Amino acid sequence: MAKANLSVTLQPASAYPGLKADWQDLEHRAEPTVFLSWQWLGHWLATYKPAALVLKVTEGKRIIGLGLLVETSERRHGVLKSHCLRLHQTGQRLQDQIWIEYNGFLSEKGEEDRVAAASLKYICEELPEWDEFIVGAIDSTDADRYAQLTGLHKHIRWEAPCFGVNLDELRRGGVHYLDTLSRNTRYQINRCERLYQQRGQVQLQRPDSVEGALALFDRIGPRHLQRWGSGSDQSGFANPDFVHFHRELIRTQWADGGIDLVSLMAGDQEIASFYNLLHKGVIYFYLGGMETEIDNRLKPGLLGHTLCIEDYRHHGFHYYDFMGGEERYKANLGQLHRQLTQVSLQRGRFKLKLEDAARRTKQLWLKETAPNER
Repeated sequence: MAKANLSVTLQPASAYPGLKADWQDLEHRAEPTVFLSWQWLGHWLATYKPAALVLKVTEGKRIIGLGLLVETSERRHGVLKSHCLRLHQTGQRLQDQIWIEYNGFLSEKGEEDRVAAASLKYICEELPEWDEFIVGAIDSTDADRYAQLTGLHKHIRWEAPCFGVNLDELRRGGVHYLDTLSRNTRYQINRCERLYQQRGQVQLQRPDSVEGALALFDRIGPRHLQRWGSGSDQSGFANPDFVHFHRELIRTQWADGGIDLVSLMAGDQEIASFYNLLHKGVIYFYLGGMETEIDNRLKPGLLGHTLCIEDYRHHGFHYYDFMGGEERYKANLGQLHRQLTQVSLQRGRFKLKLEDAARRTKQLWLKETAPNER
């Protein structure tokens, strides 16, 4: 039987009193990551209160797709002004530093392609004023599909691989996580653990109250700043908006199991801390803070991730996701499972074509003037 035509509507989130109920109902019929859950986006709406527009896709009376659009303006190079439409982002750098990943439209399972096609058709035909539709970070295959559906120029702003560990496969195979790693990585982790055991028992600890969880998060800050820097677009802990967003997320969701904060202890010393998002049996490693050691044989991050992964495997979780990033430890500890990208789908505006031509000229010049590799 042929499927019914889809209807797409748009209305302000502030004028949609049933949004939470509708979003959570669709979630139960979808397979969202944590970033498309009400757990994340409901908190995003409550914290930043963006002037978001709810895009709703229905088949008959059934909602099969939802998304939150924000209209913004962006000025680049001092002269180019672009009217942007963003999905689940505000367009304000300090607010968007919360690093949404696995973005896209929330869609009923099996209806992802129809929802994307209907949503993008509506955005292109009924909202004619925007210059760029910006989505990030999104699966690169979805970005390609969006570009194909719209016929718009695809400009990649950022991209990175994603690594993770399938805990269900470990359980089915009856193997411990450490045994799946390369010989060299296993050696480094085992040696590191033996050295830390000289300071006392090596173990994971978790806070027993929301106050303890907040204190642990705050202790990550100085180490994260030391590792990533305090400049623009470096450590989020240099950004009060970022810190506030996550402290309130912990305050409201830690007790319900949406957040997990873990310390790696060597005796009485905390040598690493991890801040993870939990959703439908998946652990999303969001950030961590590792002790800086003079002895390069001591690798608290490698050891901490290993012990966390084994702990989550033991407790029945499905997947440990390192998320986007090209850091070497992610490739050593996990398997590549997708590529992420931030994409700008651009209308054929002269100003954007001129910018693209200038960008390509610069890239060609840099390539031609780069020193030859020997």
